[in-house]
Amino acid sequence: MEHNITIIKKVAIKSHTGSLKLMFAMAIISLVSFTKGWAQTQASTLPAPGTSVTIGQIDGITISTAVQSPSNQQTPLQVICVFEYTEGDIFNSPPALPRNLNGLVHVDEALKGILTELRKSGRFEGRALETMLITPSVGSLPAGKLLIIGLGDRKSFNPELMISVGRVEMREALRLGVSSYSHASDLKDAGIDSPTGVVAVNVIKGAISAYETEAFLKNHSLSSAKPVTQITLLAGPTFFQTTADAVKAFVGSFKGD
Repeated sequence: MEHNITIIKKVAIKSHTGSLKLMFAMAIISLVSFTKGWAQTQASTLPAPGTSVTIGQIDGITISTAVQSPSNQQTPLQVICVFEYTEGDIFNSPPALPRNLNGLVHVDEALKGILTELRKSGRFEGRALETMLITPSVGSLPAGKLLIIGLGDRKSFNPELMISVGRVEMREALRLGVSSYSHASDLKDAGIDSPTGVVAVNVIKGAISAYETEAFLKNHSLSSAKPVTQITLLAGPTFFQTTADAVKAFVGSFKGD
């Protein structure tokens, strides 16, 4: 009798253990399915590359934002921003964005490593507001010109600097005589957790300030610069809507000189 009871207990224990294993396996499968489904839902709600929206106009300049890497943007002038070089900075993810989302990595690859070589060698130090203008070779970048603007030491970055960046790039656009240009701040690419909306607005603030100064000079017959008619802010899928919303609010409240 006791022997039979022992056998029954062992069978019951094995059955219970088997049930627990089955429940655990089902829970894991459910979790994986949920995570995969959530990720797919998130991906499907983000704007696809090439998505763009016109935000509004200031002083005759149409301001737009687009989901695009600076390495793929068709434009007379592409602006990118870089900090002073630290070893592997744009490639170390995290904190830098992953390679497939990192515009600076894309530009460096399109230029066959020249961007990194310029920075690493000190030929372009990346000091705040330092500039370098490049004419991309045929087949490398679709942009007619590439303007690199330095942001200085990443540890001391302040979003206010982007107002000056906006001024610098607008003045270069006016000097070159282009009617439009695209801007990529590339802060997230470099691993800086910056306030996306503030940065975008500050770039536009600076650009409009420089443009209005040029208009002042033209009114006094001191400039013959051609008008700029469009600025496009490039943003990654995750930051596209934040950029658009912030700049739209700024454009709506803008009061010129």
